Amino acid sequence: MIKVKNLTKEFDGFKALENVSFSIERGSIYGLVGANGAGKSTLLRVLSGVYAPEAGTVEIEGSPVYDNVEVKAKIVFVPDELYFLRGASLKRMEKLYKSVFSSFDSAYFDTLIETFKLDAKKPIQSFSKGLKRQAAILLALACRPQYLFLDETFDGLDPVVRNLVKSVVCREVEERQMTVVLSSHSLRELEGICDQLALLYEGGLVFESDVVNIKTSMFKVQVAYTYDYDREIFDGLDILQYERKGTVSNLIVRGDREETIERLREMDPAILEVVPMSLEEVFTYELGAMGYTFDAENLEKEEPRNEN
Repeated sequence: MIKVKNLTKEFDGFKALENVSFSIERGSIYGLVGANGAGKSTLLRVLSGVYAPEAGTVEIEGSPVYDNVEVKAKIVFVPDELYFLRGASLKRMEKLYKSVFSSFDSAYFDTLIETFKLDAKKPIQSFSKGLKRQAAILLALACRPQYLFLDETFDGLDPVVRNLVKSVVCREVEERQMTVVLSSHSLRELEGICDQLALLYEGGLVFESDVVNIKTSMFKVQVAYTYDYDREIFDGLDILQYERKGTVSNLIVRGDREETIERLREMDPAILEVVPMSLEEVFTYELGAMGYTFDAENLEKEEPRNEN
């Protein structure tokens, strides 16, 4: 398990992270989303033991990470800015990784290279941005880490390769109980893979939720009645948004889905349809209630309105 409590990290007086707390269960995939500069990379470097926190604690399996060789041996971190030896091929990088990670699995590495159809003898510096990202991820996976941290995980990957990476990572989590932390500035890239999602804003954790719970506790409803009605008919429901066109109303509701459907059916609707919501839509409404404007690529805090 990963446990972070009241974490603060500063650089020359600037607080890149402030009072961040969360925990991650073993064998789960935890997604960090936030705009560029939100603190995602700094957080991953603290989790990896690259940076020491100014305040708070970061523990993996009950032990502090920073300056802990035993814990770091279980971690592989793939940063946003990738590094490869000058002129190195995948095979040469394999030798480097094997010298550092005793758990490196050469047979598995060869399988991954074949699966992703990479040229193991070609200099990595000649690869495209997406191929370099693939090379880094394959080297990390071949280390068979217990904890895998990936910064801007899918940057430069096309949709086919992105889904392949997700599939391989999920298999490792299922088969070996590997724990994964993924970061991205785009929520769309993390949908469909994470068990938990957290949103960072200006160094603070402003929202965190289990993906299953967040997606089942909020939903869209389209409902119509043959008789005249107004919004008051829905009193008692937690309606985040209401829009009516003619006899048809569109609702964004938070609460128990079955209870809500039963309540609406009791009013004899002509039309009643429940529509699933994407994570982007869920975040939009949840964060809107907190005073943030959110889209898949950006996050801003609304300034208080001057009523004078």
